[in-house]
Amino acid sequence: MAAGGKRRVIESITVQEFLERHGDDLELSTEHPVTGLDRVIEEPAVNRPGLALAGFIDYFAKKRIQVLGNSENSYLEKLSDELCLERFTILCEQDIPCLIIARGHDLSPVLKEVAREKNIAILHTPRPTMSLLNAATISLENDFAHRTALHGCMVDYRGIGVLIMGESGSGKSETAIGLLEKGAALVADDSVQLKQISGELSASAKDFARGYLEMRGIGIINVANLYGLSAIRPEKRLDLVVELKSANDLNKVDRIGISQKKMQILDVEIPLVEIPVAAGRDTARLIGVAALDLQLRKIGYDMADEFNQRLLSQMNLNPDG
Repeated sequence: MAAGGKRRVIESITVQEFLERHGDDLELSTEHPVTGLDRVIEEPAVNRPGLALAGFIDYFAKKRIQVLGNSENSYLEKLSDELCLERFTILCEQDIPCLIIARGHDLSPVLKEVAREKNIAILHTPRPTMSLLNAATISLENDFAHRTALHGCMVDYRGIGVLIMGESGSGKSETAIGLLEKGAALVADDSVQLKQISGELSASAKDFARGYLEMRGIGIINVANLYGLSAIRPEKRLDLVVELKSANDLNKVDRIGISQKKMQILDVEIPLVEIPVAAGRDTARLIGVAALDLQLRKIGYDMADEFNQRLLSQMNLNPDG
């Protein structure tokens, strides 16, 4: 089963956008005069161009940000002036997005002039190279993540991210309130923003709507005011989708749970549980049980399969009933 929602794909960002979003976190500063901020980054990763500086440019990752750390700077310093200029020029001719010089190192005025002539921005950071590589990669993966939005309500219940879906009026928000009273935290109501990073889905709310929940007959409520700041979670991995079904579908819903349904969202399969809504049913409690069952499945314990195995064993011991 595949979920609807328009997929948004980011194919590139400019160096300027990268700086605005992550410059403070990565402690980046620009070399003046500033140039090349309109260049585009087309891959959510960074590259250390050691082989390119050694003269080997086959398979060079030119669409990525290039980082010069201790090794690259030491190598350039040991080259003759002529060879250093030649190798650095070759690097800059590859149409790279920008250069980041790590660990507070600097380039010679001659190399800086080459970068300016090629319209390539030089950025500086005092951070260690590996720390920069890890942080920048995470930031870029977030920037390039495939995204979509789904109608529903997302909560974090005991570490399990649960997306509650269903037709309008099925009781999604009321169920979420029931879970909040059991210690859950609200991630998003109505419009759940989803992004896929490294095979996992992360859910959040739009900034202006974070912490607010709509209840029919009452209106908009501020969750933090009622339940405290611990009842709000800015972002959470999506682990389970619960679809609230009409009571008319009661007999169509799986009663055993041996073959678990899945919902595909942004190419990721998420466990799906269908729960019929009817008068007198504590939907929040049922979702809580479904979340705890998923926790057990994650550590290898399947209650439905255990019961099935016991039933088969009993049938083998007493084949005549």
